Amino acid sequence: MNLEEKINNDLKTAMKAQDKGTLRAVRAIKSAILLAKTDGSGDELTPDREIQMLQKLIKTRTDSLEIYRQQGRADLAFVEEEEIEVIRKYLPAQLDDAALEEVVMGIIAETGASSMKDMGKVVGLANQRLAGQAEGARIAAATKRLLA
Repeated sequence: MNLEEKINNDLKTAMKAQDKGTLRAVRAIKSAILLAKTDGSGDELTPDREIQMLQKLIKTRTDSLEIYRQQGRADLAFVEEEEIEVIRKYLPAQLDDAALEEVVMGIIAETGASSMKDMGKVVGLANQRLAGQAEGARIAAATKRLLA
């Protein structure tokens, strides 16, 4: 079952259960899928592209969440947190910090990186290999920590 079929099934389930938080998040994913399919690029919606799309949805909500927290808008922050949790369910399991550092150390050894100048090379490779398993910010932070 691909992401679109899963979303359509979950949309029906959320409607029947009258779960407003899940319904909002699932509708946002469905909308993003429709936009990706009709963006004019002609590219097929591959699993990698689906992961990128979901990560982008989470990133925009995380950015909004930070703004709402800074402005003291707990009501809006709660909505964003709720949607982030629902969207994360459709991503592959996230690596914990130890596993992430292990992969990054392997990439550092493989590329021969030795200083902060090589950070871009390591982060680029890590982002490719860990697509959907770790957020870019976490990968960058682990790389920075290990190269410093």
